[in-house]
Amino acid sequence: MSSSNSTSSATAGESIALTTVANPTRWVLFYGAVMAGFAYLSTVPAEGESYGFLSLLPALLILVVAVLTKKPLESIFAGIIAGLLLLNPAGVITGLGDISLAVVMDETIAWIVLVCGMMGGLINMLERGGSVLSFGELLAKRIRTRRGTMLTTCCLGLMVFIDDYLNSLAVSASMKNLTDRYKISREKLAFLVDSTAAPVCILVPVSTWAVYFAALLEENGAVAEGKGMSLYIESIPFMAYGWIALIVVFLVAAGWLSDFGPMKAAEERAQKGQCIPDGCRQLGFDTSSIRKTSPIVGLINFILPMAVLIAASVYYDIDLLLGALVASLFTMVLYFWQRLLNFGDLVDSMLDGFKVMLHPIAVVCAGFMLKDINDQLGMTPYIIDTMTPYMSKEMLPALVFAAMAAVVFATGSSWGVFVVSLPIVIPMALVMDMSMPLTVGALLSASAFGSHACFFSDSTVLSSQGSGCTPMQHGLTQIPYALLGAAFAFVSFIVLGYWMA
Repeated sequence: MSSSNSTSSATAGESIALTTVANPTRWVLFYGAVMAGFAYLSTVPAEGESYGFLSLLPALLILVVAVLTKKPLESIFAGIIAGLLLLNPAGVITGLGDISLAVVMDETIAWIVLVCGMMGGLINMLERGGSVLSFGELLAKRIRTRRGTMLTTCCLGLMVFIDDYLNSLAVSASMKNLTDRYKISREKLAFLVDSTAAPVCILVPVSTWAVYFAALLEENGAVAEGKGMSLYIESIPFMAYGWIALIVVFLVAAGWLSDFGPMKAAEERAQKGQCIPDGCRQLGFDTSSIRKTSPIVGLINFILPMAVLIAASVYYDIDLLLGALVASLFTMVLYFWQRLLNFGDLVDSMLDGFKVMLHPIAVVCAGFMLKDINDQLGMTPYIIDTMTPYMSKEMLPALVFAAMAAVVFATGSSWGVFVVSLPIVIPMALVMDMSMPLTVGALLSASAFGSHACFFSDSTVLSSQGSGCTPMQHGLTQIPYALLGAAFAFVSFIVLGYWMA
């Protein structure tokens, strides 16, 4: 897809990767010196004393290594090892084993692994059965402009509001061929998809986010039992980041907000004919044996499984795992009945789809391991305690947003960190007599920003996987827009805080 000139020009990430291979000794010395430094720093805090600022260092190391290597999994593991050294240099191996086992046995991780794997299998079946191709061809007949393609991608993202995982994988899979036709970079596709994932899911009370946070609010005394969803709905108008991110993505899709930063470079590359960035040609699902069907039949074969997926998820109390299970079984029966795929092909599709999702699953699992270490280091309480002296009733929403956005960005856990932070933030808001819907809106905005901006968060990893670029390529091109939205959200919370105090 690229010319000889574009092929010969290596990206910055590839250059660094080649340098790493060519100079292994330099990198061994670099990592050795860094890890020795963390082992030394473990002796600084006295026994029982808080780690304080040191708790931030593993997260900072991850950002540095990620920028240097452009590889999220390796970066996270560097932070994990550094954190373990900080906790106990003599127990790194046992600590790594204990955390790995705890993460694998965690119910949330098991749910994520099964959901991602089954969603990968379902989309692979839709790809091989020709449904995704038919859906794309039908859209191509009606959408004849680049701008229309991007706006359609955003609209599809709004329609698939039930879960950010479903959005990230389904929308990207159905729009890749069309965006390639109009020379839209895969990074831009990932941005359009990801910006209508978490930022939209928090704005809809019928989503996995709403169900989870409503229960969490009840558990932490923000509202009486059974009133969590009511409080969540009251908070939707105050979820500033979700609204602003949605406005930004539509401005970009409509061409009213020009590309800038790394996204501009990606789009210039795509305009020259290389939509897929270097190093990503092997990513994605197997499309070598697609079955051809008529456009109408293909459309029906695409829409029906998606409708069953959404309906089943809603029926089982917004549980995407059960929805994906029902939709997968339905699709297997539908395709087998039409003789599009035999039973062996259907099983292979599910297994191959699961294989494609192994790397995203590994990144998400590593992120949970990092969260565990950050919890042991006390990073979340340290950040909140550091900002507490500056908190007034008027500034509480803005500072809560800033503090929790930083925590979620550093850990990549848009849900897990609130188990630690809500018992601190909610009582603070009650004591200051601050509007609870506004406080919850700031918390959910922070969660959406972290999920949107962090290069190893679940929705970022899945959006990049579905779109056909690496998490770092997606994260670097998206973060300027995310920071723009965060800046406006921060100002909005300052205004709302003084207005409602």
